[in-house]
Amino acid sequence: MIKHIVLWKIKDGVEGKTKKESILRLKEALEGLKGKIKEIQFLEVGLNFNPADTACDLSLYTEFKTRQDLGLYQKHPEHMKVVELVKKLAVERRVSDYEAA
Repeated sequence: MIKHIVLWKIKDGVEGKTKKESILRLKEALEGLKGKIKEIQFLEVGLNFNPADTACDLSLYTEFKTRQDLGLYQKHPEHMKVVELVKKLAVERRVSDYEAA
């Protein structure tokens, strides 16, 4: 099983929206991938509540059967639409991919 985790810090004031509105917009877009990309085995999006300066605003946790499935997901046209949204909204992004037994 492949685990794919992404963390973002989101900008404030993009397209006249508050940071919270942008976070919710991205959350909805990410959750919308569930039924559109068959390689996704599990997808969860979390909103941060930790007030620390080092905390990120939004988390994505996904699972895939194989590395190949992760690659197909990353190149999928629906995922690429979300990537374009992320480029507009995120100020920082961190990612971790690992294989679990």
